[in-house]
Amino acid sequence: MGQRMLFIYNPRAGKAQIRSNLLDIIDIFVKAGYEVTAYPTQAAGDAIKAVEERRSGYDIVVCSGGDGTLDEVVTGMMRCDEILPIGYVPAGSTNDFANSLGIPKGMIKAADVVVNGDDFACDIGSFNNKSFIYVAAFGLFTDVSYETNQDIKNVLGHAAYLLEGVRRLPAVRSYALRISYDDRVIEGEFLYGMVTNSYSVGGFRGLTGKDVLLDDGLFEVMMVRKPNNPLDLNNIIRALVDKRVKSEHIYTFKTSHLVVESEEPVAWTLDGEFGGDHTKAVIQNRNRVLHIKIPSGPA
Repeated sequence: MGQRMLFIYNPRAGKAQIRSNLLDIIDIFVKAGYEVTAYPTQAAGDAIKAVEERRSGYDIVVCSGGDGTLDEVVTGMMRCDEILPIGYVPAGSTNDFANSLGIPKGMIKAADVVVNGDDFACDIGSFNNKSFIYVAAFGLFTDVSYETNQDIKNVLGHAAYLLEGVRRLPAVRSYALRISYDDRVIEGEFLYGMVTNSYSVGGFRGLTGKDVLLDDGLFEVMMVRKPNNPLDLNNIIRALVDKRVKSEHIYTFKTSHLVVESEEPVAWTLDGEFGGDHTKAVIQNRNRVLHIKIPSGPA
């Protein structure tokens, strides 16, 4: 008897390319012996409900869309008693996590990885009562992804994020934070921070540092303190672009657990989607809890 697959896809992700590949993708799954139930998402949060309400009796859940769609599928899975393997056919504008896992950009090749690839046990993050796959962030530019219109993202891709970010530069604000991790405490005014488990963020590689492993139980963390003058700001930008340049305003470290506290609510994004306003964020690494299909060989 064949295995049962729940295939959840976002028909509008990326440039809606799933529409021209859907039949070929399902054909690959069926020929590999899967009985496939296909579910097109209708709105934000739909993939979470699809996993929670429809996963009984399935052997694997596969999703196609951007990192936001994958985030919803994982969030739904973490709410279930049994955690099933997940397959991912990327179809979004950026697909940071797929790139980190070595999943091919071509949808047909990615579908083949689902049925012929290896299981990889990777870390995910918990953020208060929510889950995230590869990045939790606040501050400068972090709301660009979820507030940029999907149709604009489809046309412009990465340029949409950059254009929207530049438009917001005059309104950049900072937050007074207390950041606790590994018996250390950092306090000050911060304009940006990210907690990651990925080789790239926003399509840009290298921001998360060196020696990044997706299954080591550790996050890569970057916190950027508010500059005091234009010279400080210039140094911060140079340090972000050129890793050989150091800035006393940028803190980078690895940790499995941190707490970010503030007196006023801070808007966070989780995997590029709005994660809510919080005065306290407890962020914990969940080591090797997610099993996802990757190309044969090391990730």
